[in-house]
This record gives sequence, C-alpha cells and structure tokens, in this order.
Amino acid sequence: MTPLSITHPLGDWIRQQLPSPFAAIANGLIAVIAIAMLVVVTAIFLVWLERKVCARFQARLGPTRVGPFGLLQPVADAIKLLMKENIRPRTVDQLAYFLAPLLPITGSFLVLIVIPFDHNLQVLDPDAGIVYVTAVSGMGILGVLIGGWGSNNKYSLLGSMRAGAQLFSYELSMVLCMLLIVMASGTASLRNIVLSQQGTILDWWIFKLPVAGLVAFLLFIVSSTAELNRGPLDLSEAEQELTGGFHTEYTGISFSMFFLAEFVNMFAAAGLGATLFLGGFLAPQIGWHPVDQLLAFIPGFIWFAAKAYFLIFLYMWTRWTFPRLRIDHLLSLEWKFLLPASLANLLLAATLVLFKWVIP
Repeated sequence: MTPLSITHPLGDWIRQQLPSPFAAIANGLIAVIAIAMLVVVTAIFLVWLERKVCARFQARLGPTRVGPFGLLQPVADAIKLLMKENIRPRTVDQLAYFLAPLLPITGSFLVLIVIPFDHNLQVLDPDAGIVYVTAVSGMGILGVLIGGWGSNNKYSLLGSMRAGAQLFSYELSMVLCMLLIVMASGTASLRNIVLSQQGTILDWWIFKLPVAGLVAFLLFIVSSTAELNRGPLDLSEAEQELTGGFHTEYTGISFSMFFLAEFVNMFAAAGLGATLFLGGFLAPQIGWHPVDQLLAFIPGFIWFAAKAYFLIFLYMWTRWTFPRLRIDHLLSLEWKFLLPASLANLLLAATLVLFKWVIP
C-alpha cells in the first residue's frame, strides 16, 4: 500500500497567517495546551473507569451517586485533594520533596508528545522516537527515588529503593521488546512504525512476526505493568509493609500529582503498546473490501483510543485479579525468566527477519 501523506492543516494555516517565529510559538502553545487537556481528561476518566472495573470484579457497583453513573466522582475527588492542606514535615529535604511529584507527570507528558494519535495528530516525530521514549520515561523512576529520599522517612526510603530496583530491572525487558519492533520495522520513528503495519490485521507486528510478535507483546504487557507500579507488581506501595510507600509523607496537591501520574503513565504505556504491536491509529482491515471501507471510514484517533483502552482494561484486569508478589519473587521473575525470554525472543525475531520468514 502507498504510504500515508503527512499534513498538518491547523499548523500550516497558522504558518500562513503569522511570521515564522510567532507561528512556531503559536503552534507550540497549541500543542502544549492540547496535550495538557488530554492528560487532565484522561486521568479523570481513568480514575472513574478504575473504580468501575474494580467494583465489577468484586461484585459491587462502584460510583453511582455523584453525577450520572458516578461520572462526576473523580471531579469531586479532585476538588477534595485541591482543598486539602498540603502538610510538609519539618525535616524533609525541601528541594527534593517538592521536585519529586513533578517528575513522573512531566515524563508522561513528554512521552505523549511523540505518540501518533492519528494521521495528523502528533506533536513531534523524532527519527529516534523509541530512544526518546526510553530516555524521558526514566523521569518517573527518578521522581520516585527523589520522593522517597527527600521525605526523610524510613518507610518512604525503603519503598523508593524497592521501586527503583523494580523499575530499573523491568526497564530492560521493556526496552528489548521495543528494540524487537525497531529491528523488524527498520525504523525507530513511532509514526513510521505505525505505517509499517499498513494492510490487514495480519500486518500488525503482533501477528506479522510468527510467534515472536505475540511473545514480545505479552512480555511488553508484563514488564510495562511493573514499570507502572501497578498491582500485582506494586511493591513500592505494599500497604501491609510500607504504609503508603514512597509517597507516605505527601498530602493534598503533592500526593495528587503522584496519583495523576500513575493513570497518565498507564495511558502512555497503553498508547505505546498499541502503536508498536496493534497498528496504532490504523483501522483494522480483514481483506474484504466492503467491510474494510466501512472500518476505514471511522477516524484513526477512535481506533487508537479503542486499542489503547483495550490494553488499559488488561492492566486493570490484572491488578484486580492476581495477588501481590513478594519482592524477591518479583525480581526473580525479571532476572530469571523475563529477561532471558526477551533475549531469546529477540534472537528469534532476528532470525525471522534475516531469512524473511515474516508474514507478507
């Protein structure tokens, strides 16, 4: 199939109306505002969705009273957190204490900038997009470590150290899964990775690489779950051992920044998984022209959202199904099983690509 052309109608119109420096500033501001609005709306909706999914798995109803279907419950929670007093212990390291909540949400924001939400909905498409994502996502790890250290609390410090060990470990498997797609597609640009999956569903990288693609997808889901600090791999917040974990000493708006970052990170990881393995914003095609035309009529951002929220549901399903692992079991899972499996799968994928045993 012919590659999709790249057009940016709004950006091109602004460049025609304003001189070059001002047009660049205006386009940048529009992009920042759009991503900021996406972050806020997504986080609010995911808080509601998490409660509903959790309730259904536990044979409950979840939020029902505040607004229709309880949709305004996250808004009420946000108002409550904003109005609560922001209590700071006297002995904290003030710079580290106040800097820590900003880093995870900043990392999520920077990841969303390079994710292609649709044909013409992408802020930036660097040639080394995968390298960029790997680099900026480390800000979340840094925020957790700084928050635990700056709190001057032994439980917070222990929680942050456990989280650091967990996140650094599982980052390896996650990067190897992304490297597999880069090797198979021949590009590190997220947009070009999406375009390399044009065709039918069988051209998505989860299916196009026999066995290796599906294994890489499953490894990505497990390792990203650990990267997100979500159950059953949320050892930094194990309440029975560490009270609130690394954010024990945070209240009010400071705590809400960590809370917000968790849900935005989940959306970013799901969007990355959809981009790498499920065709991103491309419509699913089955090879039957009438059906394919109908599916292609639906805007790409809707398909992207559907794929991303499918992965988000998997994250939530996992959290409310399995019990929390012990820290030694968690690290053994990575170093003894996932990392060797990721390396072996990468070798398998390299063999498939080398001998062209890829589904055409």
